[in-house]
Amino acid sequence: MNQDYILADPWSIIEEGFDKERVKSSESLFSIGNGAMGQRANFEEHYSGETFQGSYIAGVYYPDKTRVGWWKNGYPEYFAKVLNAPNWIGIDIKINGVILDLNTCKKVENFKRELNMKEGWYRRSFVATMPNDLEVAFEAIRFLSLDLDETGAIQLNLQILNSDAEVVLGPYLDGGIKNMDSNWDDKFWNITQVDSKENRAFVHSHTNKTNFGVCTFMHNEVLLDGFPIESGPNVIKNDTSVAHSYTVMVKRDATLTLTKYGGYTVDRNHPTDQLQQAANQVLDEASQIGFAKLLQKQKEAWGQIWEMSDIGIEGDIKAQQGIRFNIFQLNQTYLGKDSRLNIGPKGFTGEKYGGSTYWDTEAYCIPFYMATKNQKVAWNLLKYRYNHLAKAIENAQKLGFSNGAALYPMVTMNGEECHNEWEITFEEIHRNGAIAFAIYNYTRFAGDYSYIPKMGLEVLVGIARFWHQRVNFSNEKEQYVMLGVTGPNEYENNVNNNWYTNYLAKWCVEYTLEQLAKVEREYPKDYARITEKTNIGPEELQDWAKVAGNIYFPYSEKHRVFLQQDGFLDKELIKVADLDKSERPINQKWSWDRILRSPYIKQADVLQGFYFFEDHFSQEELERHFDFYEPFTVHESSLSPCVHSIQAAKLGRMEQAYTFYLRTSRLDLDDYNKEVEEGLHITSMAGTWMSIVEGFGGMRIVDGQLSFAPRIPKEWKSYSFKINFRNQIITVNVTREATSFQISGNGELSILANGKTVKLTPSKTIVT
Repeated sequence: MNQDYILADPWSIIEEGFDKERVKSSESLFSIGNGAMGQRANFEEHYSGETFQGSYIAGVYYPDKTRVGWWKNGYPEYFAKVLNAPNWIGIDIKINGVILDLNTCKKVENFKRELNMKEGWYRRSFVATMPNDLEVAFEAIRFLSLDLDETGAIQLNLQILNSDAEVVLGPYLDGGIKNMDSNWDDKFWNITQVDSKENRAFVHSHTNKTNFGVCTFMHNEVLLDGFPIESGPNVIKNDTSVAHSYTVMVKRDATLTLTKYGGYTVDRNHPTDQLQQAANQVLDEASQIGFAKLLQKQKEAWGQIWEMSDIGIEGDIKAQQGIRFNIFQLNQTYLGKDSRLNIGPKGFTGEKYGGSTYWDTEAYCIPFYMATKNQKVAWNLLKYRYNHLAKAIENAQKLGFSNGAALYPMVTMNGEECHNEWEITFEEIHRNGAIAFAIYNYTRFAGDYSYIPKMGLEVLVGIARFWHQRVNFSNEKEQYVMLGVTGPNEYENNVNNNWYTNYLAKWCVEYTLEQLAKVEREYPKDYARITEKTNIGPEELQDWAKVAGNIYFPYSEKHRVFLQQDGFLDKELIKVADLDKSERPINQKWSWDRILRSPYIKQADVLQGFYFFEDHFSQEELERHFDFYEPFTVHESSLSPCVHSIQAAKLGRMEQAYTFYLRTSRLDLDDYNKEVEEGLHITSMAGTWMSIVEGFGGMRIVDGQLSFAPRIPKEWKSYSFKINFRNQIITVNVTREATSFQISGNGELSILANGKTVKLTPSKTIVT
C-alpha cells in the first residue's frame, strides 16, 4: 500500500499531524533548493528522533574510495559524492532550561508543514506541550533565495501559551557533519577557521582531496513583539561549530522572533582568500533587503518560472499536484545558469547515487529544459559533456579502447567514471548513445546546428569510434555482434546483443557519418580543425559504414518482435499479472540470481529504443512490441512509467497512459518504491513532464516542424502547457471538445495539429 498522508492541493504539498514514522520521508518531500544549493526539510530546532540531516552545495564533491568485495581491472578508484555540507539552519531552543524537542514533548498538536510551490517557501508550525508542561506555539518559514542564490532565510516565531518563561535561542553553524553514505568513514571536510563577530558567524572549511573551499555563514536578528532585544549574543565555539545564544524573558503570549540568514560562499565562484568577505557582502544585502522583501522577491522569481513551465490540469487535483511537484523540484535542482553543473538523480534531497550525473540528463531532462527555458540552458547541458570529452576518452582507454574512442561515464562529477558495479561500469554502455541522441534532439528541436561544428562533432567521433571497436564480427552469423552488455533493463546483466544497445550503436555511427559530411560541406574550417585534431580519414569512415550496415539484431519470427537479447525467449515467460502480489517488488523479495533468470523488465528497454526512434517504426510495430514487452515489465525503475505512458497515449490507450502518468507524477508523493526517505527521484520527474507534453499532447518534431496530436484522459476536463520553440512561445490548451493554440510575440509560426498545417498568428487563438 502506498503512503497517502500528503493532502491534495493544486499548489502546495501539505502534511497535517505529527508522526515520528514519517519524519524522514517528509524531510525528502519538503526539500528546498535554488540550483546553487539545497537541503532536506530537517527541523530547525533539535530533534532526537530518527532523522536524515542533509544540506548540499552544487558542484562540491569528494572522491570517496571505492568499496567492493572483489576488485576488477578497470574499476574506478573512487565514487565521487556530493557532500553533506556544514549545517547552517540549526536553532537550539531552551525554555526554562528544557530543550524543545518534538521527540520528547508530551503532546504535539496542530502540526502542519506546507511547501508552497507557487511561491517557493516552506513553513512548519505546531503547538507542543514540553516535559516541563509549558505550551509552546511554534512557526518557522524558510526559503533558499533565487535572487541571492548563496543565501537562505529562516524566520521563526515562538509563543509561550500558558506561562512567562526564560527562552534561550541558540542559532548555530555546525561543520562536524558526515555523509550517511560514506564508504570508509573518511573525513570529508577539514575545518580551518571558526569566526564570530556581533550577530554573524562563519565556519571556514575545505574538502579533503578535492580541496573545495567553503565559508558557511549566518546572521541573526532577534525581536520581542516586534522590537529588537538589547543584549547581544553569548558566543559558544569549538573546533567545528559556533553558536550564538540569546537569552530573553518572554511574557505569556508574547511573540519572540528570530530571523536567520545563512548559506555558503564557495571558491568555485570567489577567490579562496575572499570567501568571508563575499559572505559579509551577501549578508549585508540580504539583511538590508529584509526577510519580508526577500520573500516577496522569491515569490516574484518563482512567478516568472511558473509563467513558462506550469502545466495546468482541470478536474484532477492529485494529477495537478503531482506535475507541479515534479516541475518545482526540477527547477529547484537545476536552472541552467552554470555549464559546470548538471542534474543528479537525487538533486539536493539525498545522497543515493552520489548526487552525480547519469544518462538520465540526456535521455529525460534535456527535453524539459529545452522547452521550458531557452536554448542556452540545453546548450549548457551539452557543453558539460563536451568539456568532459577528454575524460571520456580516458575512461575508454582504461578499458582497453584506443584511437580516441570515448566512453562517457555511467556516474560522474568531473567526467571520470566513478561507478563500481562491474555489470554497469563495464557493460551498461548504452549511456554513450544517449549523449549522441541528445545532440540530435537539441538540433532538431532548437533548429540550431551551430553546436555540432563547434563542439558536438568531436563528441560524436569519439562515441562512434567506441561503438566501432566494441563490436566484433561473428563468423557464425556473418554479422557484427555486441557481447557482454547490460541494457536499460538492469534485471539482465552480461547478455549478448541487447537490441537497444545494438540499434543505438548503428544509429550513432550513421548519424556521425552524416554530420561529418554536412560539416565538411557547410563548415569547412571547422571540418579541417576537427579532422586534424581527431586524425580521422576516409579509410576509417569507410570501415565505420561497413560495420554500421551489418550489425546483428535478434528477432523472433514467431512473435514478430525484436528480442531484448539473444536469450530472452529461453526464459520462463510468466507475465507480471500472473505473479503473486506478495512477490512484489521483486527487487526487494527475490535473490539477484532469480531476477537475472526471470523475464522481468525493470524499465523500458526495447521500448526505450522505440521511444527514441519512434519515426523509424510503424504504429503497428510499436503496438506489437508494446503488447509483447509491457506485460513483463515490473516498472521498478523511476524512469519506467513515463516512457510507457507516452507510448500508451500514442496507441490511444488512455486509461493505461493515465495510470502510468499518475504513477510517474506521484512516484515520490505516494512513495511507490518505498524509498522516498532516501531522497526524491529528480531526473525521472522530467519524464513526468514528457508524459503530458509528448504523451497526452502528442508533441513531436516532424520535418523541422512542431507537431501536436492531443488526447485527454477521461479524468480531466482540460490541460494546458507552454513550449518555447525556437524563441517563440506557444500555449496549448486541450479540452475534451477541442484544442486551442496561441503564440506570443511578433512572428508567425506554422505547426502541425493532428497532421494538418495550422498557421499561428500573434493575438489570435486557433481552435482545432
